[in-house]
Amino acid sequence: MRKIILLSVALIITVQATFACTVIAIGKKASADGSVIISHTDAGPDCRIHFVAGQKFAPNSFAYVHWGMTELGRKVGNYGEVIGQIPQVSETYSYIQSAYPQINEKQLAIGESTLGQRNELKVDRSKCKQIMTIEQAQAFALQRCSKAKDAVKLISELMDKYGFLPSCVDESESLVIGDTEEIWVFEVFSVGNNWTPNSGKPGAIWAAQRVGDDQVLIIPNQSIIKQINIDDKDNFMASSNYKQEAIDRGWYNPNSGKPFIWQEAYSPIPHEWSTSRFWLFYSQVAPNYAEWPDRYTTNPFAGEDQYTQAIEPLSIYPFSVKPEKKLSVQDVMAFQRSTFTGTIYDKENSPAWYYPGKDGKMQKSAFATPFPTKELRLAMNINSRRNVARARGEYGMIAQLRGWLPDEVGGIYWYYTDNAYTSAYTPIYVGATDVAESFKTYDKEKFDNNSYRWCVDFVDNLMYLRWQDAVKELHALRNPMEQRFFDQQAEIDREATALLKKNKKKGKKYLTDISVKRMNEARDMFEELRYILITKFTNNKQSI
Repeated sequence: MRKIILLSVALIITVQATFACTVIAIGKKASADGSVIISHTDAGPDCRIHFVAGQKFAPNSFAYVHWGMTELGRKVGNYGEVIGQIPQVSETYSYIQSAYPQINEKQLAIGESTLGQRNELKVDRSKCKQIMTIEQAQAFALQRCSKAKDAVKLISELMDKYGFLPSCVDESESLVIGDTEEIWVFEVFSVGNNWTPNSGKPGAIWAAQRVGDDQVLIIPNQSIIKQINIDDKDNFMASSNYKQEAIDRGWYNPNSGKPFIWQEAYSPIPHEWSTSRFWLFYSQVAPNYAEWPDRYTTNPFAGEDQYTQAIEPLSIYPFSVKPEKKLSVQDVMAFQRSTFTGTIYDKENSPAWYYPGKDGKMQKSAFATPFPTKELRLAMNINSRRNVARARGEYGMIAQLRGWLPDEVGGIYWYYTDNAYTSAYTPIYVGATDVAESFKTYDKEKFDNNSYRWCVDFVDNLMYLRWQDAVKELHALRNPMEQRFFDQQAEIDREATALLKKNKKKGKKYLTDISVKRMNEARDMFEELRYILITKFTNNKQSI
């Protein structure tokens, strides 16, 4: 019985870690500066980043298909077990790789979010013939494509021909794929263990929808595609079996008189960790779009009151929406750092953090944190609802795609590691050819001062000494640094563009040097901050 309980707990932890990827997409007419913006947060194991250089290949070459690309524990550049191969192209583009492939030198970017799927569609890797994981398909798309629509077509062809192999606890996947002009959402479900490559049937169930230029959206581990107009080829694509699979399995009755809703047919009942993020995003960017549930409060006890926690239908959340004000990269950063402050989900405002002060009024503890550990939650009876920012996250990115600039300058990969709330965003230009060594280095079993992830994690842990005051010290150092990055952007754009016109090699070196310099600055800032925190908040200064 004990073994069963432990296995169940382990499965719950794994599933919660899997459903931790939030994607936000902003069309070029919905962004403050006219750029296309795509973001992705990830709680997968590997937070290291590196450039994968483009290459030329001889005719009739093959490209390997890997399993385990997102896992930690291998050297950078080792993408795991080889489980197949596909024909290689003559030349590939350079791109940035972390746990998931993210953005290439042509300003094509991809964000990923795992979705749930029906048990009947799940596959057993030991039995099935499918070999194409979502991360491997992303890599092929970034190597071979410069436009979002072409990337959707390539990924869908790979899924049809080689079969979709889920790599996140057997669940389905969604991608947001964007270039400097447009954004597409791609969702894919598997087809069970009986599919074979020579069956003549698609190896996946997939659909894709274009995002309007004036629209924004969020994917919080939940399908968002609803009705599909397959005749509207400018805005929709889908596998040949996209509706028939649902009919054959009894998930849709074509004689019912009801429209076919993709989301209802293939996505299971949503979890609160998804609907809470839907609600937070849309209630902020489009407060007048619908009569959203009222979950804003400063009352510490409101989150404990079951009568304030309405359960809304998933249908109230749109595929996308026109925001009431245009959004910037900084707005996306703020959302990725959100801890549901001022809502019933705010763990930093839990009643457990309050105690009577000398004047008899309730006072919040200096230990109050939006990220109480599991042990703290159990000891203090704090609910374990999911934040947007995650103390146990691994990394995240915001891809800023600017078509009015040369690709090398226009594409910026804003990267953080560990926890978005405490980490710093560092801009890396896609025209760079390398990253700082500390960004390639991480072994979760051994502290390394030359690992950026460990430097951030060190600070994150020290903040628990006195969280409320430590946050102020963090903001005093980090926020001005990030603001400098934005303030210097126009000047760097001009300098890099001028250099690239004269000498492409020198232009790329400039972009590499400035990107690496900023990465090192971020690492050094966290090293400095840990000395400040331990000096100011050492337990030797805490009264007992």
